[in-house]
Amino acid sequence: MENFTPISALIGGGLIGLASGLYFLLNGRIAGISGILGGLLSPGKERSSVLFERLAFIIGLVAGPLIMINATGIKAQSVVTSSLPVIIIAGLLVGFGTTIGSGCTSGHGICGLSRLSLRSLVATLSFMAAGFVTVYVTRHMTGGV
Repeated sequence: MENFTPISALIGGGLIGLASGLYFLLNGRIAGISGILGGLLSPGKERSSVLFERLAFIIGLVAGPLIMINATGIKAQSVVTSSLPVIIIAGLLVGFGTTIGSGCTSGHGICGLSRLSLRSLVATLSFMAAGFVTVYVTRHMTGGV
């Protein structure tokens, strides 16, 4: 609990909810990152405005924190301790999971739950359970990765 920050967490959660709600209202589409990135990497016969919208969304995900760091001077304190092969395997597993789960945590957990989607509830519970099991196994049964 040394990094307990309820105010910033509440503000961040509110901004995520506001952004995903506005994205849905203005574009009629769910703000699921896997769908947006997947559509950008393998575009179909979509209008160029949809491709531009997806690209702008992804650029915003990267630029937002950089702008915040420059504006406030506060730097993120994330430390990655896993090896590159583990990170690559994890990324591939996440990509595979979002394909068979018809979406990712942002699409199901934020957008789907707010629409009271039963499928998103089951998906989100599955994501969380898999995360709990993974952390337990890697931290307590294998001595850490």
